Amino acid sequence: MSNVFSFTGTVGRDAEVRSTPSGQTVLNVTVANNVGFGDRQQTLWIRVALWGKRAEGQLQNYLKKGQQVFVSGELTQREYQANDGTTRTSLDLNANVIDLVGRRNDQGQGQQMPQQNYQQVAPEPGAQASSSGPATLDDFDDVPF
Repeated sequence: MSNVFSFTGTVGRDAEVRSTPSGQTVLNVTVANNVGFGDRQQTLWIRVALWGKRAEGQLQNYLKKGQQVFVSGELTQREYQANDGTTRTSLDLNANVIDLVGRRNDQGQGQQMPQQNYQQVAPEPGAQASSSGPATLDDFDDVPF
């Protein structure tokens, strides 16, 4: 059985790259994911590790606090003793994929992803042109679901 966990979230602090004593490179970043709604909303903090050659690239320069990311990988849960003696739980993810999503939430400070250019596609011959702008759900009345 496969253990794949995918989510979107916000980087909580800048990513760090280090090497293990055996020489393996690892990129570590903590990502926040909000679950629930209203008064029942809570934030899950997930420690994400990206290993090997993928951790050695330039990704560290973009994984800054506030950056939105999509992460996918194998999720594990571990218990540890906090400094005050209590037992706590940590969610750890060995990532297969870390993709930048959108922009950072800090109003333009630091490095950001380049803005994508979108091209407007001309309608097919015989199709009705919509003067009201982008397509809406009403434009798809014949969709069977």
